[in-house]
Amino acid sequence: MKRVVLDTNIVISSALGGALVLILERWNDGKFTVIVTSDILSEYFEVLNRPKFRLKQETIDKIARYLYQFSEFVATEERIQFVEADPKDDKFLEAAIAGKVDFIVSGDSHLLDLKEFRSIPVISGREFINWLESNE
Repeated sequence: MKRVVLDTNIVISSALGGALVLILERWNDGKFTVIVTSDILSEYFEVLNRPKFRLKQETIDKIARYLYQFSEFVATEERIQFVEADPKDDKFLEAAIAGKVDFIVSGDSHLLDLKEFRSIPVISGREFINWLESNE
């Protein structure tokens, strides 16, 4: 089974609906494993709770339960300082290395511009959906 790190913007976009909701559906179907760290979960929840997204507490709680129940937690083994334009993005690279992932899925240009990191492809949500659909 493929292992992936989902950037926060992918989780938020999926929670808000639209095309990226397919990512959550495929995750729910067991098509891949999501790798997280405590730093990544903290960011997910901080952003999910922002008033501008107007997510119901019930929706946030459902996502939280799912993340805790069906994500694989890893401890970062090394500190990475690679994304100069946005050092907060380094935590996704750290998780990817520690979790030996197949993809980093992001909508963030700082990560997407890398194309890959230590041979791990960095792809958009749409590219990941296309990959999922072609491998069903």
